[in-house]
Amino acid sequence: MVETFKQLIASQFEASLGTLGLCAAKCPDDLWNSPVAKYPFCQTAFHTLFFADYYLGSDPESHRRQEFHLANPQLFGDYEQLQEREPVSLYSRQQIEAYLKFCRGKAVATLAAETEQDLCAPARFPRRNFSRAELHVYNIRHIQHHAAQLILRLRLETDVDIPWVGAGWPAFLIPASSSASAS
Repeated sequence: MVETFKQLIASQFEASLGTLGLCAAKCPDDLWNSPVAKYPFCQTAFHTLFFADYYLGSDPESHRRQEFHLANPQLFGDYEQLQEREPVSLYSRQQIEAYLKFCRGKAVATLAAETEQDLCAPARFPRRNFSRAELHVYNIRHIQHHAAQLILRLRLETDVDIPWVGAGWPAFLIPASSSASAS
């Protein structure tokens, strides 16, 4: 049962991240920095990936020590997403695509490594008083929430349509061979 759970959660992580990736890939240049609710499109995409990455970690301290973060200091700066202030940074499409690829690889690798004990253990994040298994579901819901905001913006302002991604990584977004070892 644990292996089945891990496989289905990994598949749903890929589907939700794939949906977010489709939004980024199909966003017209003139909307990239335009508002989606309170924040620019690119900032909403980054926020979504940032917290997907954050909650896929073992604890808050593990976040900043990752090789991807160390190799991309321009992306993370002072970690404004964790500050008690409004974020101001803007991100390029290439930065979002690279971070998406990293998060996809991290999700697949993290789920593959989880044990039943890990999944049943409490999540070690502030204000997240549930198990690590529930944290994964919460994380997927967060990705889908923001992907839906981006989809709505695209539908209201353009003729861009984002297809439903039911499970797994959408093959038409990024070929599996180029992103399978993203972490």
